[in-house]
Amino acid sequence: MNQLNENFWNFRGSFEIARVIDVGTQMSLVRRSSGRFLLLDSYGLDGKDLDALLALTDGGAAIDAIINVHPFHTLHCRAAHLLAPQARLFGTARHREQPPELPWESEIVESPATQAQFEELDFSVPAGLDLVTRDDRVHAASVLVPHRESGIVHVDDTLMVLAAPGLLSTVLPQSRLRFHPMLAKALQARPGAADEFASWARDLANRWAGTPFVCAAHSAVRRLGPNGWREETERALADVVKTLDHHRARHG
Repeated sequence: MNQLNENFWNFRGSFEIARVIDVGTQMSLVRRSSGRFLLLDSYGLDGKDLDALLALTDGGAAIDAIINVHPFHTLHCRAAHLLAPQARLFGTARHREQPPELPWESEIVESPATQAQFEELDFSVPAGLDLVTRDDRVHAASVLVPHRESGIVHVDDTLMVLAAPGLLSTVLPQSRLRFHPMLAKALQARPGAADEFASWARDLANRWAGTPFVCAAHSAVRRLGPNGWREETERALADVVKTLDHHRARHG
């Protein structure tokens, strides 16, 4: 449990591929102006992290909602629901199918009407990308969530930080922010999608310029300098220029 702001905490979890490589996962906790809480994403906590969260949230009873923002991050949704069964459970359209037996709200996270219910948060869905693709391995699109009070951004996969695992992380530096390597497969197969994505990224670089931390799934929390968010997001966009140009050449 890592407290990044008076009203924002981030939890780092374990997610193993083929029971060999632990790529990690995350969940964040936001204290609302009412004193109650919101969970961003789902993870099955245990040990000291679980004890700390339960102590802070009156045994989970003070959690108003669990907001899942990546359509392919569904493995721990059941565990989070059991942690706070009274909390409203939000997800993308795909979450209602994975797993369908949970009491999902009818409103989906990518809907502006749903997002407007949470005054403590902002939301952004990448323009020009399919939130869900036919290829389950393509995780380039998610709903990005900044905490308005602190400027901290919670993001799954869309923007990534490459970090060494375990003890190596203490000696090897993190990467700067980068867009997901399967961006090309998430771009919508139509004219203008590449330009819409680039415009969205530039707007985000400017609009969230004061971001002090980025909580990135599968890797790390990245601390940014005064202009770090703008600089690193713009560099991440520069890194994918060839991808966007190839899409324009193919689709117009």
